Amino acid sequence: MAIVKYNDRSIKDLTTAPAAVPSSPGALVLIKTLTASSSSTLSFVNGTDSVVLDDTYPIYKFEFINIHPSESSGGLTVAFRDGDTNFDATKTTTIFYTGHDEGDTGTALSYVTGQDQAQATGAMRLTVGDDANDDNDGSLSGTMMLFNPSSTTFVKHFMSQVTFMGESSGNPSTNTAYMAGYCNVTAAIDGVQIGTDSGNMASGKIKLYGIKDS
Repeated sequence: MAIVKYNDRSIKDLTTAPAAVPSSPGALVLIKTLTASSSSTLSFVNGTDSVVLDDTYPIYKFEFINIHPSESSGGLTVAFRDGDTNFDATKTTTIFYTGHDEGDTGTALSYVTGQDQAQATGAMRLTVGDDANDDNDGSLSGTMMLFNPSSTTFVKHFMSQVTFMGESSGNPSTNTAYMAGYCNVTAAIDGVQIGTDSGNMASGKIKLYGIKDS
């Protein structure tokens, strides 16, 4: 089996339109854009509505762009599908976050034991604490990478980084949550569902890209 290698140019600047470089090794290829509009979930399922989530690409990248929650406690979540109709693939995960408020009165760096998962099937939070602020100018943005989801030999690793406007002791704050884990299944992952655990995604976009071999 050939070894897939990536370098700094493998993940290209998104100011270059992916459609302009469809044959370039290592290029990001836009697969699908979903727009939230009071949406409780947004789902990407292989073979549905032009979505590709199979062995076409070894790495898939999701981008969360200005997701505005309907409630301040509406943390962003992710769940995975492993061949049936339910997004309940077994996961083991870890998560920590950093924070700093606008008043320069508080900072944070913490592992969040209450939000990690051990062989769980429920949706995993990508944000922490009070989550994204639902003020008119509040939103969250970030990325999630999913590695080799079509493998039927190995577990499927994923990791995310999400930055959001939160709240600390009444002050708006910048928070960044870092989550990683794996789907502990040998079945292929053929669907990813992004949602909230309270309220909905009032607005925003989620983009799915495939990353070609380099």
